[in-house]
Amino acid sequence: MFRKLIIAAIAVLGISAAASARDGYTRDISILPTAARTVIADNFKAKVSVIKVDKSFGRVSEYEVILTDGTEISFDKAGNWENIEVRADGAVPAKFVPAAITKYIKDNQRGQKIVSIEREKNGYDIELTNGIEMKFSKDGTFLRYDD
Repeated sequence: MFRKLIIAAIAVLGISAAASARDGYTRDISILPTAARTVIADNFKAKVSVIKVDKSFGRVSEYEVILTDGTEISFDKAGNWENIEVRADGAVPAKFVPAAITKYIKDNQRGQKIVSIEREKNGYDIELTNGIEMKFSKDGTFLRYDD
């Protein structure tokens, strides 16, 4: 009997935590951390269309911003960019791409632009206009093609 009460209490707590952890949507750029607002203002001409605030256990875990031109930018809870995706006819601003990666793409994938860059703990994931996905180390060294 006692064991069933414990399990029921845990279930209720889990449901309560999930209910309070709802994601939210807004157009109010002021909810973004200063670092995220600065990245958008300094590097993108399009305006914010919508911001999705991802929550985990009731706390902000990530911000997903969609701009009016279709660009999608993900920021961590501190406002550091994690992922930038642009339309196929665009290119990720050069400021976000390490010079070594830019050089490698220019030398080995002529005419291709970077349409997606994801910053990870160990390096970068890149997608080109032709759909090729590549992995690079933190210092911009090519590691492999990805699928």
